[in-house]
Amino acid sequence: MMIELKNVTKVYGTRKAVDNISFSVDKGEIVGFLGPNGAGKTTTMKMITGYMPPTSGTIKIAGYDIVEQPIEAKKHIGYLPEVPPLYLDMTVEAYLHFVGGIKGVPPKKRREDVERIIHEVGLTDVRKRLIKNLSKGYKQRVGLAQAIIGDPDVLVLDEPTVGLDPKQIKEIRDIIKELGKKHTIILSTHILPEVSMVCDRVIIINRGKIVAIDKTENLSTTLQNSRRYFIKVEGPYEEVVNSVKEIEGVTNVEAEVDSDNTIKLTVESSADKDIRKDMFFAFAKKAFPILELKMLSYSLEEVFLELTTEEESYDENVGNIKEGA
Repeated sequence: MMIELKNVTKVYGTRKAVDNISFSVDKGEIVGFLGPNGAGKTTTMKMITGYMPPTSGTIKIAGYDIVEQPIEAKKHIGYLPEVPPLYLDMTVEAYLHFVGGIKGVPPKKRREDVERIIHEVGLTDVRKRLIKNLSKGYKQRVGLAQAIIGDPDVLVLDEPTVGLDPKQIKEIRDIIKELGKKHTIILSTHILPEVSMVCDRVIIINRGKIVAIDKTENLSTTLQNSRRYFIKVEGPYEEVVNSVKEIEGVTNVEAEVDSDNTIKLTVESSADKDIRKDMFFAFAKKAFPILELKMLSYSLEEVFLELTTEEESYDENVGNIKEGA
């Protein structure tokens, strides 16, 4: 177990930014850490990296307590904050050697690390350029590179694709997927499709509490209290719709006529009943051809909104309640 949080709480004044959360991340996992603004996400990331201590609870990195054994724990952490910590007047290569020295990487290994990492994150063509002259996408790559120096077991990435264009996002996403083969990664992001494409599991935090932990494909199943289906059928509109409404367990039917005069239906049924066979036999009995039939699930965006949308939101930094945020 590379990251382990047990009963972690962080209090600002009289307000809890993080409220008794517990979770773990196993070796080799890529975990997405999601939450709306003010949910406690950034505070948690800062506590994991040792930037600030928890008020109570324990955080262990590779078995080392981040508060009691900070030096040993931090040897296992590579951190990319939302704004990469770059020295803009240094060249890419010089900066990475500088970071390696700060991390205490021996000179021979440092040279090997820098050469390998420059290749891994696609910095070969800009290695001699000043960082201030790089595009935002390349600066983000340099930020990733400095996190990897020293081969830490754990990478903590805070909004690694924020502000990038679609091409740059894909490039950074591909790099993260490759890094996941050798490192344990926890990343926070607001870009939900990114989580679906990159992460093995998702942790969602809201108002300082963990509200969901699961694989991305399982979250929609966990949330649903009904089943949803899409079906496309040839036949008279009224008869098609009534045939579905008569099926036991159906709770809602939405129908529309498609451009080719077929009927498209979105059907909901109770969670404990799969009605796909019932729909097939109902239409077969009336000789209405089924052109398409599939079960629908909630998207990650729908899951996220369902779990985090509230009338109030909590500001984790100052502990204020904001109305209607």
